[in-house]
Amino acid sequence: MKSEAVLERDAPESGDTLKFGGREFRSRLIVGTGKFPDHRTMQQAHDASGAEMVTVAVRRVNLDRTQESLLDYIDPKRYALLPNTAGCYTAEEAINTAMLAREVGLSDMVKLEVIGDQRTLFPDNEELLKATKALVKEGFVVLPYTNDDPIMAKKLEDAGAAVVMPLAAPIGSGLGIRNPHNIRIILEAARVPIIVDAGVGTASDASVAMELGCDGVLMNTAIACAKDPIAMATAMRHAIIAGRLAYRAGRIPKKLYASASSPLEGLIE
Repeated sequence: MKSEAVLERDAPESGDTLKFGGREFRSRLIVGTGKFPDHRTMQQAHDASGAEMVTVAVRRVNLDRTQESLLDYIDPKRYALLPNTAGCYTAEEAINTAMLAREVGLSDMVKLEVIGDQRTLFPDNEELLKATKALVKEGFVVLPYTNDDPIMAKKLEDAGAAVVMPLAAPIGSGLGIRNPHNIRIILEAARVPIIVDAGVGTASDASVAMELGCDGVLMNTAIACAKDPIAMATAMRHAIIAGRLAYRAGRIPKKLYASASSPLEGLIE
């Protein structure tokens, strides 16, 4: 079995980095911080994932650094923080939350969420687009979470989003990519990175996203709520690498009938 070091050398990250907002990342996996059994498990899972960016819900993190916080378990020298506006239902709420995150020194990047329905957690795209335009004008690097609608993805890109993050399936559902065809259409038109966000359940889901050509995957529940979060984080790390390599290698076309791998010509009868 190959060592971790060899696996890393095999990965495309060395010459195929994820770039946006003036930043560059070797890992194409972004992980969350919620739902873990405890902060130590979260910390170990982050390490196992190989991620270089973690997302934190501004409304759910203790910003008072005189008290214990999950931020105490995230090394800022190792991980870039990606504050998110989870729990916001209007553009105004999301904008204020992003401003607060920047004010306390978390980051000028923001994973922008504006939820439209409490039961499904689907985004309110009208409010999302409004918030994107406002935050771009304020100098934020905006990564909006949206549905898998190619039209909205293009509007968000045109509004100045540094990355567009279509869902694979509802948040926390673990259903995997429900509509790969729409993701393909989004990818064909995009001039910014496309990172699948929400709905991934296991390593094969992450690999499929990467094989489609996505630039990365953001996940939380699939790792945090697994029976063994650390093992799942490791699996996701390798799935992202394998999926990206497969995409770059170029898969064979699908055919209805068999195609012999050994030629018949030249065989002695």
